[in-house]
Amino acid sequence: MKLHGDDVPVAAARRIALGAQGFAGGRPAGRIDVRRMRSAVRDVGVLQVDAVNVLTRAHYLPLFSRLGDYSRERLDQLSWGPKRELFEYFWAHKAALLPVEYFPLFRHRMSATELAAPWAVIVGMQRLAKDRPGFVDQVLATITERGPLTAGEISPDDVRRKRTDPDPDPGTGTMWNWQDAKIAVEYLFATGVVTIAGRRNFERLYDLTERALPAAVLESPEPDDPEKELARIAARSIGIGTAGDICGSRGHYKLPTATARRIIAELVETGELVPAQVEGVSKQSYRWHETVDRPVNARALLSPFDPLIWNRDRTQQYFGFFYRISIYTPATERIHGYYVLPFLLGDKLVARVDLKADRATSTLLVPTITPEPGAPDLAEPLLAELRLMTTWLGLENLRITATSPLGRSLAIAP
Repeated sequence: MKLHGDDVPVAAARRIALGAQGFAGGRPAGRIDVRRMRSAVRDVGVLQVDAVNVLTRAHYLPLFSRLGDYSRERLDQLSWGPKRELFEYFWAHKAALLPVEYFPLFRHRMSATELAAPWAVIVGMQRLAKDRPGFVDQVLATITERGPLTAGEISPDDVRRKRTDPDPDPGTGTMWNWQDAKIAVEYLFATGVVTIAGRRNFERLYDLTERALPAAVLESPEPDDPEKELARIAARSIGIGTAGDICGSRGHYKLPTATARRIIAELVETGELVPAQVEGVSKQSYRWHETVDRPVNARALLSPFDPLIWNRDRTQQYFGFFYRISIYTPATERIHGYYVLPFLLGDKLVARVDLKADRATSTLLVPTITPEPGAPDLAEPLLAELRLMTTWLGLENLRITATSPLGRSLAIAP
């Protein structure tokens, strides 16, 4: 049966999405404590982890966008400390940090290699099973005895491929030309036997899951339908969107297509998802039943990996903002800069701001600022946001060299 549902103006859909992601109430006043950080993580749903550090690590930025000047060290403790409340998993939405109570929801994926492990790891494991039988068990024994360890510290026999060796797993791409111990430990990580116990200079430290995660979490039973619970969490976090936005490859948890269809239908039947037709979106949309359309008066610089905007098509539909990350674009082809953050003001994306933290000079550099056509006067709120980010990053200086009219006006501001 074809659904349509309530007509939702795109401006309302945009406000619903922003509210679901924690922007409707504005930033909290006063000290940002763990309770507020915990709440923000649940609004966001996942914190994507990425190695790019031109500004700061990607997982730190979504909480700054929503909370302001919070402690990154405190988030590290929540992520990898002895009383951790988050855990890392690769096949949620890419590499990501999630609340530890979600761990049981992923057990069924961990037990199915084809769901848990990236294809390159599966191919590598097929070779290891043939060429080095028992090697994975040796890696696990090494971690059991000596963990937590980095992948480079794990190899039980010190046999390492040279960088000049040909890729033994054709078709996986050069970025997957890993040492055998790395392939083995990533397999153990994907299947839940080991987890990321910490980070050393941002390099993963692997240890037994039973040693790293709270016992209460590990002993929690798996729900009867964990994929449905993941869909509920995703729908609550995005507020409104198509089935693909909620459950697809650009969603929070990437459900298999057939499973997603079943779950969407069941959540509509129970009234948890309300069919909607969003203005300008041809596909059927669904609104989480608890969402509210209310005014949004936000001010935030958004990470390229922020869940609000990581679905670029949805970003264009809801905000009229065509956005693509530029870090993989050749320098001669970049238009707006290298590490470009959209600037959210009110309920609209109104500018693109290229940012870099020059740690040698303790300076936040702003080489490019590009307002959207018809954007309101941004000088005061954008300067306030840049100064707040400078403080949050522990930098001493803010240097704006952008040559646009807005950039030049900010550069001479007192």
